[in-house]
Amino acid sequence: MPGDSADPLQVERRPDGVAVLTLNDADRRNAMSDEMTAAWKDAIERLRGDAGLRCVVVTGAGSAFSSGGNLSWLADTNSVAVPPLRDRMLEFYRTWLAIRGLEVPTIAAVNGHAVGAGLCLALACDLRYAAEDAKLLAPFTALGLHPGMAATWLFPEVAGLPLAREMLLAGRVLTGAEAAANGLANQAFPRAELLEKALGVAARIAAQAPIATRLTKVALAGGGHAGMEAALRWESLAQPVTMSSRDMREGLAAQREKRSPEFTGE
Repeated sequence: MPGDSADPLQVERRPDGVAVLTLNDADRRNAMSDEMTAAWKDAIERLRGDAGLRCVVVTGAGSAFSSGGNLSWLADTNSVAVPPLRDRMLEFYRTWLAIRGLEVPTIAAVNGHAVGAGLCLALACDLRYAAEDAKLLAPFTALGLHPGMAATWLFPEVAGLPLAREMLLAGRVLTGAEAAANGLANQAFPRAELLEKALGVAARIAAQAPIATRLTKVALAGGGHAGMEAALRWESLAQPVTMSSRDMREGLAAQREKRSPEFTGE
């Protein structure tokens, strides 16, 4: 069920196995405050133990997806030594990027501005759907900052080095429609339709066989296998695992009987 409207993060667990996480600080454009970060850490940990979970959708309240890290504390960092700053940033990064450790597919529904670490959160998800008029940008160097939140890995992984360089070095800003055209988002939709479209994809994922889906996510993690031989070795183990499952028998029976399968994850 959704949390209280004042919660910095709203969590809705839907009956189809889909969980919707809504960054919920619209007045601050869903900046990643300490309170929101703590709520995110707790939510991801609880989802990790949810055996019935099939897919996670992340979106933002109001007109923004996320404006990124809360920069109000940066003015005071000149007086802080590098080691404690490193420890703080590493904990922040790892907390938000823990979504990559979930075994189920994840979707970012980028409903509005996704800036800096907020855009990195979207890139950390398996799939991205964006409002056509959303703005996606990573203005780290314009603030005198080196990119963080794994930006220098996530941008090339998702869309390749040319666009990564253009966004991180030249400050290129993309609309949601441009992000879809350049591979940074899977598709773009009118803002009013975005969440419904993303939830539709989530429902289709949730209807697939859970064991096969989770193993496929593992196979594609980090840009996929190093080569075809590595892929063949993985698949020669992973496919027999699914062959021995009840879900495969159900999938074959459903196809034979021309009905929708009812997978149980067994």
